[in-house]
Amino acid sequence: MASGAERFAAATAHLGLSPIRMPDSTHTAAEAAAAVGCEVGAIVKSLVFVALDGDARVPLLALVAGDHRADLELLALAVGVPVEKADAATVKATTGYSIGGVPPIGHPQPVRTLVDESLLRYEKVWSAAGDAQTVFPADPERLVAWSGGAIARIATTG
Repeated sequence: MASGAERFAAATAHLGLSPIRMPDSTHTAAEAAAAVGCEVGAIVKSLVFVALDGDARVPLLALVAGDHRADLELLALAVGVPVEKADAATVKATTGYSIGGVPPIGHPQPVRTLVDESLLRYEKVWSAAGDAQTVFPADPERLVAWSGGAIARIATTG
């Protein structure tokens, strides 16, 4: 079976990305920022939540700057229904990747995506590329387009 980084590279080959395998972990935003030499805010956290729409539990991907925290109330306002954090099994089932290596794009099936507006303050952001040691750079506007994400205020500082 292919690794997460290999699956990501195959799923996004048409985009011409340049994933980089780092010698150290990029599991957390702080680790990733140290590894690539950027501000923590320029790290994209790809976080999975579940929108509770009646009896349906609909996966939701939130792309949040590394120096911000996803806010359940803001997420709920953005989607119009209550939202809760997804468990590890839901993250893997939804994205095909494990927590710490979830990329913002390249999933087996489309995932409704919200992009926190704070990411747009950067010219370049860094995201996980399928595992806890592989990352890729991108213009945040292109990341929004590639993900099909809607820009919203879904996070707070801290």
